[in-house]
Amino acid sequence: MTTVAPAPAAAVVRTAAESVVRTDDGARLAVTVLAPLGTPSGTTVVLSHGWAAGRRVWGTVSDRLIRAGHRVVLYDQRGHGASTLGREPFGIARLGADLGAVLDHVDAPDAVVVGHSGGGFAALSYASSGARQLSGLVLLGTAAHDQETPDSEVKMMGSPVFSWAVRRPALGRKLLGQMVGKGIDPQLREVNRQLFAAASPQVRADAFRSSRGMDLREAIASVHVRAVVLAGAADKVIAPALGRVVAEALPKARFEELPGAGHMLPLEAPEAVVAAVTELAR
Repeated sequence: MTTVAPAPAAAVVRTAAESVVRTDDGARLAVTVLAPLGTPSGTTVVLSHGWAAGRRVWGTVSDRLIRAGHRVVLYDQRGHGASTLGREPFGIARLGADLGAVLDHVDAPDAVVVGHSGGGFAALSYASSGARQLSGLVLLGTAAHDQETPDSEVKMMGSPVFSWAVRRPALGRKLLGQMVGKGIDPQLREVNRQLFAAASPQVRADAFRSSRGMDLREAIASVHVRAVVLAGAADKVIAPALGRVVAEALPKARFEELPGAGHMLPLEAPEAVVAAVTELAR
């Protein structure tokens, strides 16, 4: 499950629109909407990436979703990529509200939201707020609790020495090796490094600190949305058992563990992500 099958050879015929969503605390979120040419035949799928990543992490997933007829919405989390920070501190509830602002902006009442890692925290926070009924949730390598990042790791994420190291291709790939399964394509390992290196040290530190004390288990018990929770069996960042807890807490969820896959499921297992969206969009 950790290798990526080649996409079909035919070119994707699509439309693309770039826009900016301004949140109520002044952050500017960069949004891309991709769709097949003409009227999309599928559901709108909103993709929410994890810490120290960006819209680029969804490249293969979004390509396959468009080929399947879906309208795809990608956005950079605040402080990541082309998005800015706002007045409020980086936090899980704030990121859930950001997702809500994106959903309102793209007018997607039928949306399936796909959240990876910290993007899954945001998706669960938003879904439990009761602001809008979603069509489905696909949660990748994520958790609802037990994310007490130690001070040493937070300090490392903000360290200029660590930032210098991850900007060096060979050294960076080695330092981030535990994020992915052993069978991942080396090019995708490099994509992961580039994304991580592009995030600012302060945002990385704030993001990893933000999940301390998070416990969404009770809140998501009231989320009656069909969901698929995927976890890499070799995930060393968020233990697969924590994904199983998410699926058990959600009333209409199933859990699937992907053999050999690590934490970066958007890169490692795009076919499984698309299959989960297809299941929920029927």
